[in-house]
Amino acid sequence: MMTKSAKDMERAQSAFHKKETQAREGATATAEYRAAAAAERAKTERLRALRIAKEEQDRKAGAALPVKPAGAKKRK
Repeated sequence: MMTKSAKDMERAQSAFHKKETQAREGATATAEYRAAAAAERAKTERLRALRIAKEEQDRKAGAALPVKPAGAKKRK
């Protein structure tokens, strides 16, 4: 009977260590996922700010150009 109990105990410890390892790896993977998502959000915010600034600059540059009359076309 001691042999069966020892095997059961060894199997239980092995399962416990496996679950413990999976939990640690899962926590690490979650942390990596969250860090990557935060980095992506920060990059998106930075790129959006740059795009908005460029559009504003282009709009101001376009406003400084003379406007052609809509009906003025050259005829041959």
